[in-house]
Amino acid sequence: MLAAAAASNAQVKIIAHRGASWLAPENTVASARLAWEKNADAVECDIYLSKDNKIIVIHDSNTKRTTGEDHVVSETNSKVLRALDAGSFKDEKYRGEKLPFLSEIIKTVPKGKELVVEIKCKSEILPYLEKAVRKYQNKIVFTFICFDFQTITDTRKTFPGNACYWLCSNAELLDKTFSKVGPAGLEGVSLSWNIITEDVVKKARELGLEVYSWTVDDPAEAKRLIGLGVEGITTNRPGWLNEQIF
Repeated sequence: MLAAAAASNAQVKIIAHRGASWLAPENTVASARLAWEKNADAVECDIYLSKDNKIIVIHDSNTKRTTGEDHVVSETNSKVLRALDAGSFKDEKYRGEKLPFLSEIIKTVPKGKELVVEIKCKSEILPYLEKAVRKYQNKIVFTFICFDFQTITDTRKTFPGNACYWLCSNAELLDKTFSKVGPAGLEGVSLSWNIITEDVVKKARELGLEVYSWTVDDPAEAKRLIGLGVEGITTNRPGWLNEQIF
């Protein structure tokens, strides 16, 4: 297995976690643009549905951590959310960065590159998501990920032509659910780095599944995962990590 993995190292994707979030404010247009400048193979972003059914790019269900103001995304209209400052928590030079609409992140993606969309809410977002990505499907690659198994299964049905992966950070839950991933039509699993072992990758291969990892900013850990044969590594530091491991 290790020899085969070594031969395919060059194909390992480097995925920018919430953009180049080590340097720029996570899940913003600035962070996405910087990730592309750092030659990331893909950018990952997180989405929720606002009260007025707009797709907002943000990791938390609440805006407090990244904007300093306390709003529940699903209970707040996009006009209010868009007025918040989502940049200065990271660095004063990013003051004025907005919580983006998904469409704004999509527009940063170079032709042929990949956007990994993590669905943080449930399946109610899918009709709006399908509409949001429809006209870009022939220009860029969309991949969908989610922790909620029912939601990612529903996502597969909504997007039969796009790769979908189930997210997991719990080894026991992974063991219980592994056999359901393939029959649900999913391409594979996206796992926290600390539950990825040789046995996990071996089992995934036996089930015909791919394995992605998150969130890795340590070159030694990245090299371990590459040796095991993971298809992609999600990192906050895409440019720097790429320089360290290749």
